[in-house]
Amino acid sequence: MGDQSRLCSVWLGSETGILKGVSLTRKQAFNFCNTSHLSRDQEVRALSWADPAESELLVGSVDGTVKTFSTEKGAFTDARSCGDPAEGCFSGLAALSGSAIITCVESGTLRVWREDSREPVTELHAGTNVCRMRQSPVHPHKVATGGKENGLKIWDLERPEKPLFTAKNLRDDWLDLRRPHWVRDMAFIPDSDKVVTCTGYHQVHVFDPSTPQRRPVLEAEYGEFPLTALSLPAAGSSVVVGNTQGQIAVLDLRKGLVRGVLKGLAGGVRGLQCHPSQPLVASCGLDRFLRIHSLEDRRLQHKVYLKSRLNCLLLGSRELQDGGEEAAAGAEQEVKDEEDEVWDTMERVGEVVGEEEVGGEEVTKRKTTEEETTQKKKKKKK
Repeated sequence: MGDQSRLCSVWLGSETGILKGVSLTRKQAFNFCNTSHLSRDQEVRALSWADPAESELLVGSVDGTVKTFSTEKGAFTDARSCGDPAEGCFSGLAALSGSAIITCVESGTLRVWREDSREPVTELHAGTNVCRMRQSPVHPHKVATGGKENGLKIWDLERPEKPLFTAKNLRDDWLDLRRPHWVRDMAFIPDSDKVVTCTGYHQVHVFDPSTPQRRPVLEAEYGEFPLTALSLPAAGSSVVVGNTQGQIAVLDLRKGLVRGVLKGLAGGVRGLQCHPSQPLVASCGLDRFLRIHSLEDRRLQHKVYLKSRLNCLLLGSRELQDGGEEAAAGAEQEVKDEEDEVWDTMERVGEVVGEEEVGGEEVTKRKTTEEETTQKKKKKKK
């Protein structure tokens, strides 16, 4: 699958609150969690690297807690409260220089937290119903936000008084009716000021803040179902989008046309990430599978079943450490997914081996009847 040395592991957050690590080189998956308490309040909604070296991982939970996970030790090293659960789940999580982190919740409150402070050093309101917050990879102090009836906004956290850019709503349709907007995800296009978004109305829009125009400079549509996630491949001239029906497509950002479709998914897409240098894309969602496709021939390279419904993922170039394996093994002994509990409570039925049944009587009786019938036929012939 190309250069696997640059893609050794994938980290995923699940609805059950388990942080999952998948080693692609060893073809193994591990569970990492605090076994003392595990509940829906620990559901992982956001993942982000805490440093460029990928030695620590930031994990955002539904209860407003941001935990720090050491990829070298294979264990959680810190936890801090970064919001009230009543404000909604995390819609974005990112790291700033100087051990600061950026959090954004669904209610629209965006905060910057310093490591040595319990109170945010910066706080702004990005509007209501925020679905996603993304950080610029080139300018870490710039972030983009958007949501339902809450258009794209670009913020400079060094000057948070007002947004640098506020998108204007789409033009009315041919019946002069207002067109609703619903931003579900966005990404900063490399080597430009442009931002691409996908919407809950199966649209892909490209905005260019460097021009006076505040409406999209490119409009495209894919399918008939809401788009939920997007990511930019290394080439930069296309975008990969996924929707609620498990469909993933590659769209050309110059003409707005569909270049190809990735097959094999069976549930809504919740997480997408393209490799920063290789033509690969990882996806996860409601069908509980991690999948990695090649963007060159669109073939499936890896497919891993992870038991829980998955919310987000993060690609890593570091291999899982041995200490992580030990921590994961200990966690797996005490953690059971809801699906496992259902199977455990079901009545055990005998196994069928060949033509016989172990632990049941039906097949035995039927076989006896067949033997008796055969013997009766032989007697009649005699």
